Amino acid sequence: MSRRAAAAGSQTSLREANKALVVGTVQRYGGLTQVELAAATGLSQATVSTIVRELLAAGLVDTAVTTRSGRRAQLVTLARRVGLAVGVQVGHRHLRVALGDFAHEVVAEQVLPLPYEHPSDTTLDRAALLVLDLLERIGSDLEEVVGIGVGVPAPVDADTGMVSVPGLLRGWEGEHLGQVLTKRLGRPVHVDNDANLGALAESTLGAARGYRDAVYVRASYGTGAGIVINGQVHRGFAGTAGEIGHVQVDPTGHICRCGSRGCLDTVVGASALVEPLRATHGSLALRDVIARTRDGDPGFARVVADAGAVIGAVVAGLGTAVNPQCVVVGGELSETGEVLLGPLRDAVRRRVLLNRIAPLEVVPAALGQRAEVMGALVLALRSADVAVRGEGGAEPDDDDGPAEQEEEG
Repeated sequence: MSRRAAAAGSQTSLREANKALVVGTVQRYGGLTQVELAAATGLSQATVSTIVRELLAAGLVDTAVTTRSGRRAQLVTLARRVGLAVGVQVGHRHLRVALGDFAHEVVAEQVLPLPYEHPSDTTLDRAALLVLDLLERIGSDLEEVVGIGVGVPAPVDADTGMVSVPGLLRGWEGEHLGQVLTKRLGRPVHVDNDANLGALAESTLGAARGYRDAVYVRASYGTGAGIVINGQVHRGFAGTAGEIGHVQVDPTGHICRCGSRGCLDTVVGASALVEPLRATHGSLALRDVIARTRDGDPGFARVVADAGAVIGAVVAGLGTAVNPQCVVVGGELSETGEVLLGPLRDAVRRRVLLNRIAPLEVVPAALGQRAEVMGALVLALRSADVAVRGEGGAEPDDDDGPAEQEEEG
């Protein structure tokens, strides 16, 4: 190869690397001006300007005029097809909101902490304000939003968008959640249980992709499961399928929020995990247990491993009934890796009838802590797609997802 050819190849590689750097930086921050892009990437403003023109011509980014410090500027965002969807995950102690396009690419995202037992009205207000803030950040508005998906840590009735079992999410009973958020934002809202959304995301985009039957286990402040049968999320009547946190594991145990005694959540929930550690370590939160386990503390690791074994025993019962090809484990507690996953996997394999044709796999969630909010995005996009084709008279096929989740605004 001649020196001239080698130099040309190096220049091409450098140009492609710079393009990838610009695209990655825009994706990370949701939307930046060209001046901000230059500062964030370390590239010159002239180089950024050239790359943005090329990416715009290729349809990979969009540009819009905005104002920064009283001066007009060119805002660069990832290109969006047709519109945006919003995913909202309401956790026990956090709120996560993400904006995504029809390619399931997240263009803006933010997480906020929430107080213990946060009420529905203030939390939904925060979610609405955060949606507006993220849209403004990328130079967009509500007119581009085709739908909003919301996940909550409780069973949800598909027909009403309401929490279907009292006591599990205090302060949220009796609220038509989809209607409340629709009134605030004026867009279609679709509500589901967070574990169901994790299952939807992992089967569509993550570790269970390619499997027709799968179970997603969310191990967090409480434990739940999302069940995928024949490629579709199975919610059950009034949305209580997969509520493994309320399977009894200790007949003489503590009273659960649901009113029963010795449920799984009373044994492996956040309160149960920190209780045996308080005598030697003082006041603790679930995040402390996760962090200390990852740091290799043997006492914390013992508590998490024991929890994994108990969860695995319950999941084995579900696995025997459903016969999934794959069990995907997510939720905050899954951040401890094999400390949780190893005992859980062993307990499942000891109790489930294993077959040589399709042995059951137990794997970590590919989408990590984003699984539930990505599921909310998928739900919103599929519901919007069904609504659009329904207006045209076309019948949705089996892969269109849960059309029954649509709320009347």
